[in-house]
Amino acid sequence: MRCPFCEHTDTQVLDTRASDDGDVIRRRRRCPHCEKRFTTYERIELTMPAVVKKNGSRAEFDRNKLRASLQLALRKRPVGLEQIDAATHRIEEKLLGLGLREVPSERIGELVMRELKRLDKVAYVRFASVYRSFEDVDEFADAVLEVKPKRAR
Repeated sequence: MRCPFCEHTDTQVLDTRASDDGDVIRRRRRCPHCEKRFTTYERIELTMPAVVKKNGSRAEFDRNKLRASLQLALRKRPVGLEQIDAATHRIEEKLLGLGLREVPSERIGELVMRELKRLDKVAYVRFASVYRSFEDVDEFADAVLEVKPKRAR
């Protein structure tokens, strides 16, 4: 590790600690050349798969775009930001778990719909109406029936 003060290429590790959640390693270092101390952090770097759009073009996965689409569907609904962040995180984990280098945008859309169905039925129907490009009222009614609870007789 290069010293940030004098750029000496060899530094000593004085102390190593894992964070409470175990995601980050904190290291206290000392430069033997200038005697200054500094802290470094190590994190796992995971690469999200590229998104293959309907037209065949490819784009980098954008967490902010995913979160924004969830927020748009959930606008003015009683769902907190923590729940939106948790849903975003679950979708990212599923994408990483696939182990693919590329994933079709349709797959991401299906994951979003699954999360919305769990979070809020109205948001699910909103998203589905745009995502599935409903052409008539019957398609909209079918989506509502998908989420409408069955009544006991």
